[in-house]
Amino acid sequence: MCAIYGMSCVEELNKNTLISILNTMHYRGPDDKGLWCHEGGNLMFAHLRLSVIDTTAAGRQPFEDKDHNCVITYNGEVYNYLEIRSELETKGYKFHTKTDTEVIVKAYIEYGHGCLEHFNGMFSFVIWDGRSEELFLARDRLGIKPLYYSLIENQFIFSSEVKAILAGLKTKPKVNKNLIDDYMSFGYIPGENTLHKGIMRLLPAHYAVFKDEKLSITQYWDLSFENTTDKGFEYYLSQSKSLLENSINLRLRSDVPLGIFLSGGIDSSAVVGLLADKVKEPLKTFSISYDFGSEYDESIYAKQVAEKFKTDHHEIKITPQQFKKFIPEYIRLMDEPVTEAAAISLFFVSKLAKEQVTVALSGEGSDEIFAGYDLYQYMYIIEGFHKTLGTTVTNWISKLSKRHLGENHKLSKYLYLASLPFEQRYKGVSTYSNSYKELLYQDKFKAEITEKNLSRKKYQTGILDKTKGQNLLNRMLYFDTKTWLVDDLLIKADRMSMAASVELRVPFLDYRLVEFAATIPSKYKIKQRQGKYILKKMMEGILPKNIIYRKKKGFPTPLKLMFQHELKGYVEEVLLSDNAKVHQYFKVGKIKELIDEHNGNKSDHHRTLWQLIVLEEWLKQNTD
Repeated sequence: MCAIYGMSCVEELNKNTLISILNTMHYRGPDDKGLWCHEGGNLMFAHLRLSVIDTTAAGRQPFEDKDHNCVITYNGEVYNYLEIRSELETKGYKFHTKTDTEVIVKAYIEYGHGCLEHFNGMFSFVIWDGRSEELFLARDRLGIKPLYYSLIENQFIFSSEVKAILAGLKTKPKVNKNLIDDYMSFGYIPGENTLHKGIMRLLPAHYAVFKDEKLSITQYWDLSFENTTDKGFEYYLSQSKSLLENSINLRLRSDVPLGIFLSGGIDSSAVVGLLADKVKEPLKTFSISYDFGSEYDESIYAKQVAEKFKTDHHEIKITPQQFKKFIPEYIRLMDEPVTEAAAISLFFVSKLAKEQVTVALSGEGSDEIFAGYDLYQYMYIIEGFHKTLGTTVTNWISKLSKRHLGENHKLSKYLYLASLPFEQRYKGVSTYSNSYKELLYQDKFKAEITEKNLSRKKYQTGILDKTKGQNLLNRMLYFDTKTWLVDDLLIKADRMSMAASVELRVPFLDYRLVEFAATIPSKYKIKQRQGKYILKKMMEGILPKNIIYRKKKGFPTPLKLMFQHELKGYVEEVLLSDNAKVHQYFKVGKIKELIDEHNGNKSDHHRTLWQLIVLEEWLKQNTD
């Protein structure tokens, strides 16, 4: 697990400048650093190393295969590298290290771009192929590891993080203003664009080739929901369990200590339960909570699981003051505005874990492959309501509800959704009300983004178009895998764990398990009003029933209470100060109304207020 960076430009590059750029993300690789420079001096690779596999000097990067004139800089883990290595050895390849890095290079030499089909893991890497004089960039199927690039000012730059690209540019990019509307709709920005104009994400399951100052991008994998054939519940149950156990076993490959982030929910508890009898020493588990009552403290459940499996358990409580103090650093580390308050909890639990381990496993991805969110069930109800009554009637009922109950009432929101066809209604797990945007936007800004948001709509509808004709659940799971999972959950997981120099592994996102889960008929994912039904049945007899069937929380954050009490002054100071940058996009009076209503307990606006705070802090750090 590491940080990668590279630059190709017409002028000769300075090594000291490169080292300075690397230092912007030093935490990603505190164990070693390396540089490689092409003979002409206008192409350089730089690498920071967090040593996990083959911790000797043989694992140093960038790694050069001089026999084939190829150089790689690589971030991540290819878990099945031993199997690929054995296959390549039968073809006559000789290996000089024990690293997966060398396996990737030789697999590329043997299979070309098709090497990606052989890899099971989380990765982003770039290979300079001196034979064809081109750069080959690739990212894993689900987007667990990040890869950014820019082609600005006659420079092609790639990196694990945006801040390093910014450090290599002569001028700061302008803000992609129209994407602020995306951010306000989702709480993050889906797709390949970022808020920095000209800085792009390489999308998951894509590779790119940069040659002769031109970039071509290709998708090499996609998720397909072929689940109309029913092989019976027991088949899907046993196969899912077998694949999950195999995935966990692969993710134990490490030359450094390993632990588990344990929230006390079924996902992380399942990893502990399936792993506990496979290790000789007690598992090290880590958890976090806030001292705001049982609603925000899952430690009782984490302790229950820890005691059952006799783990070496560690926990930490954080205060509102710690949370507040960390916000600017959170924005800096994330690079992008992401309204995911649980990310801050993840940083502190990662920091706690770093005292004991270098690698940690967690439960991300389970909800997206086994249908764990309550929203999926609500959407079925709403769809039935829409089909039964039709658009005209549901629209009339929605307007009536808004008039008598208010626009922000929960029933009004669901009735409004019921008045829309699915393609307009569904925006994924993290959906923000359009009514807030209409109230908050400055008139000039509203007019400006209305003219420019066609490309955004095209991206979102393009995702939904790929599942036309599929059942409702398949369509929602596909959309969330392509948006919420990668651009919110996995960005958070990567940034916050790596900020503490911890490698986070996610066994539920082994691509074989993801592909198999897509073949499971929807009736086995949601059954008897239970989401993740197949996972819950899988864990019966292994986990206590109150762990399996309790309501999902994750690492809950008490934003509502903190904004009304300990952080009340902070919210007002950030959003209402005369020099607040969000005022150029949002009406100050309306922001004040939200704050007053929230403080007076008239409405719960904590999500929108947090969204505005994150954007304000991001604008402070990224604009002049």
